[in-house]
Amino acid sequence: MTTPSPKTPAPRLWAGLAALGVTVACGGAALSWSGKDGDRPRVTDTRAGVSYALPEGWSHDPAADRELIGAFSSRSSRASGTTPAEDATVLTGAAGRPVPSAQLRRTAEGAARSNAAFFFPDAAPTLTESRRTELGGHPAHTVALDVPHDGGTARVELTVVAGNHPAFLLALASDADDTRVLADVHAVEASVALGSTAS
Repeated sequence: MTTPSPKTPAPRLWAGLAALGVTVACGGAALSWSGKDGDRPRVTDTRAGVSYALPEGWSHDPAADRELIGAFSSRSSRASGTTPAEDATVLTGAAGRPVPSAQLRRTAEGAARSNAAFFFPDAAPTLTESRRTELGGHPAHTVALDVPHDGGTARVELTVVAGNHPAFLLALASDADDTRVLADVHAVEASVALGSTAS
């Protein structure tokens, strides 16, 4: 799975991934509405072959996806009601190579730690969860890391899909104790469709 180099300088998470300045050349995601998921808008990421429903209060800007670094091809975020700052972000992308089921845990844990080091370079993450799961009906593995951040604890949660559809979903939350935000993240995960069902 391709992840950004931890040595690459990263801006504050909530300053926006576009500031990293690497442009995705093609593909991307579009916003659409369907009857599924309680009529919530869905993001369809054709580059990763992933679609997911947006919880209430979340937004997606297809134009901004073009500015993401190469590992990611779509980004959706949640802003709290009292401040325009984002308190959660979900990114999707193609993992770059098929991941055999036997390597899921190791791949997911390594990728989660790499992304934690990238987004929070001065913090030591703590593994809080590592479990087999499904993403879009495919075998997957989810890893959650808690990371010291701004006097509190942030959450990095990454799910990698096994088999010949090498996709991943990365969630970043500024407050690991905010159950409402984590419920939104898990709702996004539960709504994921892959492959031909993603569009």
